[in-house]
Amino acid sequence: MELQGQFNLGTEEKRFVKGSILHVIYKNSETYYTVLKIETKDTNLAEMEKELIVVGTFPVLLEDETYIFWGDVKDHPKYGKQFVVEFYRKDLPRTEDGMVLYLSSDLFSGIGKKTAEKVIKSLGEDAFTRIIEDPKVLNDVPDLNEEKAKTIYETLMEHQGLEQLLSTLHRYGIGPSIAMKIYQTYQGEAISIIQSNPYQLIYDIDGVGFKRADEIGQALGIEEASSERIQAGLLYCLKELSNQHGHTYIPVEDLIQESKSLLFTKPVLEEEVDFYTEIVQLHGDGKVYIEDENAYLPSLYFSEFGFIKTIERVLKQGDYDRIEQSDFYTALGSLEEQYGMEYAEAQKDAILRAITSSMMILTGGPGTGKTTVIKGIIEVYAEIHGVSLDPKDYEDGEFPFLLVAPTGRAAKRMSESTGIPAVTIHRLLGWKGGSGFEYDEDNPIKGRLLIIDEMSMVDLRLAYRLFDALPEDIQIVMVGDEDQLPSVGPGQVLKDLIASNVIPTVKLDQIYRQAQGSTIVQLAHEMKEGRLPSDLQSPQPDRRFFPCSQEQASQAVLQVCKSALAKGFTARDVQVLAPMYRGKAGIDELNRELQLMFNPPSDQKREIDYFDTKYRVGDKVLQLVNVPEEQIFNGDIGEIVSIIYAKETKDKEEQIVISFDGIEVTFKKTDLNQITHAYCCSIHKSQGSEFPIVVLPIVRGYYRMLRRNLIYTAVTRSKEYLIICGEMDAFERAVQQNDAGSRNSLLDEKLKKRINSTQTSENV
Repeated sequence: MELQGQFNLGTEEKRFVKGSILHVIYKNSETYYTVLKIETKDTNLAEMEKELIVVGTFPVLLEDETYIFWGDVKDHPKYGKQFVVEFYRKDLPRTEDGMVLYLSSDLFSGIGKKTAEKVIKSLGEDAFTRIIEDPKVLNDVPDLNEEKAKTIYETLMEHQGLEQLLSTLHRYGIGPSIAMKIYQTYQGEAISIIQSNPYQLIYDIDGVGFKRADEIGQALGIEEASSERIQAGLLYCLKELSNQHGHTYIPVEDLIQESKSLLFTKPVLEEEVDFYTEIVQLHGDGKVYIEDENAYLPSLYFSEFGFIKTIERVLKQGDYDRIEQSDFYTALGSLEEQYGMEYAEAQKDAILRAITSSMMILTGGPGTGKTTVIKGIIEVYAEIHGVSLDPKDYEDGEFPFLLVAPTGRAAKRMSESTGIPAVTIHRLLGWKGGSGFEYDEDNPIKGRLLIIDEMSMVDLRLAYRLFDALPEDIQIVMVGDEDQLPSVGPGQVLKDLIASNVIPTVKLDQIYRQAQGSTIVQLAHEMKEGRLPSDLQSPQPDRRFFPCSQEQASQAVLQVCKSALAKGFTARDVQVLAPMYRGKAGIDELNRELQLMFNPPSDQKREIDYFDTKYRVGDKVLQLVNVPEEQIFNGDIGEIVSIIYAKETKDKEEQIVISFDGIEVTFKKTDLNQITHAYCCSIHKSQGSEFPIVVLPIVRGYYRMLRRNLIYTAVTRSKEYLIICGEMDAFERAVQQNDAGSRNSLLDEKLKKRINSTQTSENV
């Protein structure tokens, strides 16, 4: 297969400018975004200006060289007239004499005129294209040694190959930014990899989906029913269904049906495409794992297997019944006396089970005392075992208590409520980004009691990584609300662990003193039962319901926030939560409106543009990805404290400084895809956090997102005051919809089978 006519792009119909580079005004060394001035030599624009400003993505440019740029003229509101480039190439010599002259220039070290003539004579007028596509063609040149052949290929790749790749990919609708990712991933092998298997782009390059890769495949002449295309479709569907819908496996029959819809526009006969054979081949290649007619991504299958194996190991430690009951009640009574309180029977039972079990689950809704129990577990454990709660008392650093949560904000809350340091799971495991975790089975973490909060947010892969790194003889307490949303990643770990009935579980369902006066907590518990309180629309001390239509919802939210501002609250105190991004009452539109209200433009506030978004000093922003080296994680909320303009930096690039609870992190402009405004955020992103005031719009336009666990999660984020704006029937529908988005998972069944079979064999 060959890519034909890399430079035959229909360019005669496009606007172009041909010119030599006078000087580079600005260039970003990471993204290659460049602003330059050229001397115009030719163009098909209506008017030819002597000099022109050209902007675009240019990885390789040589001053004084002539280039042809295709694109269009745009008027920038700040910088004026610019020629915005879609693709470009160097104005290569087209005659044999010109090609010989170019190849024997100083650009190609050690290549003289005679060698250049032999190369061009042997390979013809498309010599450069042939060499870039396959350097082995240089073997056909008589008396050309390996060193010179290498010089010719590498120099051509450096100065022409990238331009050729950009031009080639432009034909298939792939812009410069993704083309640069392709080049940075594959380097000089980019074109050969695309030629041999364009579907590889799906797995290696963010931003390239099946349809885009398939367009390239069709242009290369890959047959519709070819194995490489069918396997790519199967694997793509498996990854999408797993990662987008949270499934740990897909039944083979379902996977085949989904893949048929993706691969073929009309029905396909089984004899034309043997999907089963292709799946077996994927299994043989280690790309898919098949068990009992179910297809797994290998990472999910082996995470599930490893997680079950580790739970079995921990449970085999048995109960810690060496603790005397009298010692327990003495320590508990001392604690109650110290704090002037009395634990309820269910709470006492939870603390006792945690102290005497190798593993325990503590679950319950808001206001049921989970935090109180966690604190009790820690302090009673310390009293019984005679260990200090002060980390400073441990010179060896082996503090016995490990407190973790999936997000930074949840870890911070845990630390504040217990007085014990708490960290994210990633930080505990020493996550090093692409190179994995520092701690694992061979290098376990050190500790004696592990407490995991917000366990409902932990997906299967992360659960396995955490449990894989646990030492021998550690006790584990998992805490979470099983009625909240499941993890963003595949799996429903907490739900499955509870359903398996192999781990001691204490469920707190009584609302205790500190929450008895909270109508927010009462509302949440009514919702769990599929009901709404009769006084929902009546004003309460800590919640209100403002009826409004979908068209009025955004204005109602703004009015509520404006009222909060007038009462002295800040943007940090008020969190708007919404289920969807699009629409008038969607996250994107609400963020634009709320930014203008909470942080309006001012001559005293610096701001910068990032595509269609403005960021200014004082903005509340949300972190979208994990950056462990900076100790910030997906879901963390920060504030822009400084903006540094390009002329003030060494690399001439704008920067933003964001404070995440005192941790200041500097973002280059190219990193701003990692953040977004946080005046309004998704309910999923709010998991693990609490806010003084939550404003929740609920309208019929959110139809497909109106589910009980989603709205329940939003309601339980409110710490002091909840304001609901919207349509009563939409809220009622959400509470009645108890379809939590069913996920394919067999963790509970496999765990039950594994533990029960082990216990049976031990009793024989």
